[in-house]
Amino acid sequence: MTSNSQVRSQVEALLRPDLRGQSPYGAPQLDVPIALNTNENSYPVPAEVVETITATVREAASGLNRYPDREFTDLREALAAYLCRSGTAIEASQVWAGNGSNEVLLHLLQAFGGPDRIALGFTPAYSMHPIITRTTGTTWIDGMRGVPGQGRFDLSAESAVQQVREHAPHVVFLCSPNNPTGTALGLDVVEAVYAAAPQALIVVDEAYAEFARPGTPSALTLLAGRPRLVVTRTMSKAFALAGARLGYLAADPAVTDALRLVRMPYHLGTQTQAVALAALTHTDLMLATVGVIKDQRDRIVAELSRMGLSPVPSDANFVLFGHLPDAAATWRELLDRGVLVRDVGIPHHLRVTAGTPEETTAFLEALAAVTQHKESA
Repeated sequence: MTSNSQVRSQVEALLRPDLRGQSPYGAPQLDVPIALNTNENSYPVPAEVVETITATVREAASGLNRYPDREFTDLREALAAYLCRSGTAIEASQVWAGNGSNEVLLHLLQAFGGPDRIALGFTPAYSMHPIITRTTGTTWIDGMRGVPGQGRFDLSAESAVQQVREHAPHVVFLCSPNNPTGTALGLDVVEAVYAAAPQALIVVDEAYAEFARPGTPSALTLLAGRPRLVVTRTMSKAFALAGARLGYLAADPAVTDALRLVRMPYHLGTQTQAVALAALTHTDLMLATVGVIKDQRDRIVAELSRMGLSPVPSDANFVLFGHLPDAAATWRELLDRGVLVRDVGIPHHLRVTAGTPEETTAFLEALAAVTQHKESA
């Protein structure tokens, strides 16, 4: 009889060599009273929106014997209209969507990455960027953030351009607001990278854009005249639809045309399109919690500073904080108190999602208890 280890060895021998030894993405999914580790919106979908979603999906259900609209035409129109609310003119032909922004990023790398091509990102940043990159056989290069005298997690135009010129990538990832630091980029960085990399697709990941502080710019304003620029967004965060899996991008129509070459047929199910369309008819209601979440984020920054920790001012719905002697031990002690935050692998740092006022209070009280216990030990 073949043992489990023998089976595993046989399968691993068949696995692509570049994937052997790699670890899958895996944020803990634990049953805890206070879950603040994956930057979800803590507020449930409003009852009025639930009713609209239910009615819309019910109406579409009788047609599930047919394939969905391959071009998700109505959804692209609705997403374009939503983006236009920011003051930038976006046409439906510029919009692409997928089952979460991760699938959108996968489409981009399938089309513009691949063997013998390079993708560059500036770490610490979204951990899925290198994982998705490697699944397409694209070489990942870890660029670096941090400018002496300007903050550990800043990325200057000068530094970004220098790294782009050094590595000559085919795809460049810029994350703004950046995950896990929460820091946003100035448009000068995007413009400089675009100009310095005429051979590359420039992808600005704006998953947390709706939480940005006043005056924080969006790269959507730079799309006109820049056919190699892509801005990705999601309905998982501000729209509180993490379970619906709907991400999207805005780019030149030539980019969306290219993505048709790599997407699976009918990749967006009828029910997914229906849920997203129903939510977009209630945009203001769906975004009503954004201000409250931003208030809790800023409260976390202020309170952690008072505790003697080092929170990073954030334009997202989370806060990265440092000055922890042992981040892993602090994570465990918070979990023992029923509060789950994220250990993102940055020494002496943890990341916490801004939740409801009650969740924020529970986190702050638990962290205060942990730090006081360590001081008295």
